[in-house]
Amino acid sequence: MAQTLKFGNKVWAAKEDSVLAYNDINNNYKPLPFDFARASIGTRVNKDGLIETMGQDIARIDYSDSADGVLLLEPASTNLLTESNYFSFVNQGSISYNNAISPTGENNAFKLTANGIDPFIQQDVTNTNTTFTLSVYAKGVGNTIGKECNFFLIGDNYVQVQQSSNFILTDQWKRFEATLTLVSTPSSFVKFRFDVPSVAEIGDETLIFGAQLEALSYPTSYIPTSGSTVTRAAETCNNSGNSEVFNDSEGVLFLDINYKNIQSTWQGIAITNNNNTSNRIFIGINSNTKILEIYFVSGGSTLWQPDFELSKINQFQKIAVKYKANDLALFVNGFEVATDNSVTTMPIGLSLLGFFGFGTSEPQYGCTKELGYYDTALTDAELETLTSYRNWVSMVNELNLNIIYNG
Repeated sequence: MAQTLKFGNKVWAAKEDSVLAYNDINNNYKPLPFDFARASIGTRVNKDGLIETMGQDIARIDYSDSADGVLLLEPASTNLLTESNYFSFVNQGSISYNNAISPTGENNAFKLTANGIDPFIQQDVTNTNTTFTLSVYAKGVGNTIGKECNFFLIGDNYVQVQQSSNFILTDQWKRFEATLTLVSTPSSFVKFRFDVPSVAEIGDETLIFGAQLEALSYPTSYIPTSGSTVTRAAETCNNSGNSEVFNDSEGVLFLDINYKNIQSTWQGIAITNNNNTSNRIFIGINSNTKILEIYFVSGGSTLWQPDFELSKINQFQKIAVKYKANDLALFVNGFEVATDNSVTTMPIGLSLLGFFGFGTSEPQYGCTKELGYYDTALTDAELETLTSYRNWVSMVNELNLNIIYNG
């Protein structure tokens, strides 16, 4: 058994236009870099837990979802708020700017002090979409710790109002996110409103940073603005490997990924014959339906197409596809969920691995913790171990569950 391509699993390296996968058989390291592109800056959470800006075409290794780091890939998105850290409209409160250390580690958070029972900040946006995702970082101070804060999405000057609730302030910075949909299309503009706290006492103080409004049904990473809207470009990550890495006769493609609720009909990771989809092994996700689907294609014919419904797509999944004549299998989170013992024809000319779906036009987004390729078909016992969690605590944490102790 040889793992001829390794990517991630706590080991990361990147430079402009490239993020590194590699081969280290017998301690002979060979680089197998992915071509990476993003035609704008982007932000990430670094190892110290701070928001950091990354330059154009620099891959983002993000630590907000995992202490091990993940490759963060996102579609294009625009922060429609022209000022992410300045609000000219304040109700029953006053703002003190550059008042505290923000999630960037700089003194650029602002403080909202209540002078009535209903303090909120608000910003108007010219837009006629109906579904938006609102987000902001907030932190309680003194009496506001433990108090509730709410988002409001307002259309046509309060003709339409949608509200989120049950966000609780703590003494730590926390990003609050809500996706809200107006009943009908607004005529020209919508209002982003953040009530904090929802029911206040005079003198209540809350720290705020990084407000964002996106015309999406899910949140993406923070996009800072100052005077105008800003768009973060879509990311692509493709073309790792060569014909010496991949074995046409047998092998295993392994993936540890959080799809992050990013809505797209099809996304995927595929090994192909020089990006030609007529010969490929594809692990795909329809994130609208949460259906994981495998395409095993040789000579333009799909020979195996199992699917499996994921219970959630906003948590890490360990997925492995084994291929060998008369021995195809799909493992998800330690379980064998699909097999086929009838296929004898294998894809030919496998040479490149990339984060894309049906062709390079539908990139794979989300958070990838690890990606690997083995040039031999592992046993079922080995695949069960590969896709299982290391221990009980690891399983609970990676599934975003809370540990509850009895007794």
